[in-house]
Amino acid sequence: MKNYLNFESDIKNLESELEKLKDPYNQGGLSEVDTNKISKTQDELDKKLKEIYSSLDPWQTTMVARHEDRPKSKFFIDNLFEDFISLAGDRYYGEDKSVLTGFAKFNGQSVLVIGQEKGENLETRIERNFGMMRPEGYRKTIRLMELADKFNIPIISFIDTPGAYPGVGAEERGQAEAIAKSIECCMKLKVPTLAIVIGEGGSGGAIALASSSKVIMLENAIYSVISPEGCATILWRDPKKMLDAAKAMKLSARDLLELKVIDEIIPEPLGGAHRDRNLILSNVRESISKNLNAYKEMSAEEILDQRKNKFLKIGRNKGFISNPESLSTLETKKNNLEQFYSKNKKIFFLTAAFLLLIAFLVTIFL
Repeated sequence: MKNYLNFESDIKNLESELEKLKDPYNQGGLSEVDTNKISKTQDELDKKLKEIYSSLDPWQTTMVARHEDRPKSKFFIDNLFEDFISLAGDRYYGEDKSVLTGFAKFNGQSVLVIGQEKGENLETRIERNFGMMRPEGYRKTIRLMELADKFNIPIISFIDTPGAYPGVGAEERGQAEAIAKSIECCMKLKVPTLAIVIGEGGSGGAIALASSSKVIMLENAIYSVISPEGCATILWRDPKKMLDAAKAMKLSARDLLELKVIDEIIPEPLGGAHRDRNLILSNVRESISKNLNAYKEMSAEEILDQRKNKFLKIGRNKGFISNPESLSTLETKKNNLEQFYSKNKKIFFLTAAFLLLIAFLVTIFL
């Protein structure tokens, strides 16, 4: 049974009509298929899908990103990679089932795959904690990312989470520290890292794994520091103002690409990724292949510098720095006082020596 969003009522009616036309034997004695009417209805459906999905507002985009039929990380891992070997445990506390991790092959190349998994039905969603990672999940990914870095293996992450788990137990086990360590680990890796936001990229739970060489989003995915409902509750004390919050937060792929927070948008099938899984698989495969190939000629230091420069540039293109391309990765620019001191170092030393000599002579003769 298909699930429809509240703005898809016209699409639902057209698809129901189309199903009846394709299966006439269940409809009041009809005995043949009306191909002309089917073609006309299909054209009307395609037109309606294009009309609706070409003008989604930020809140509608959020609803599409959260669609329960949307392909999850496990779907991409199962269909994009070969010889996937799942690895579990953080070696400190336990296993976090909200994140799938393991080594696999992509086009014959070894890769580390990390996928935040929400689950496909109620039972698996509870088991996966709705994709909300706990500290042991982040520590597991840190362990494996460091292992991949040691053996020069690229890392591919699928981001799909409303945020890190806010439970008491998670806080007691160091949730904030685990997220901070994960971001630190991502930033210092010397292998290519690709983060693909396939649905919801929420809060620090997403940023912990998306501090990557390339941050890529599906067309109808979202990526934000907080959920629209949470933002509306904080700013307006009213969670119903989520549309205003979603507009202000610039959480859609188009807005984030314009702000240069992300690097690429992967186009989705008309009506969302869940309407044509084969097409979205093909698009994601093409993007991964293209980006991995781009890093093959780069050295480890160049990969590290590229990632650091990328994050240093965010938010500076319309700010106080006139040329963000000249940002350095590791060196800090000297301020005016330091520059003045370095140029006149000899004069300072001679002056200080002269003053000390005068002081010495004064103390002797007086």
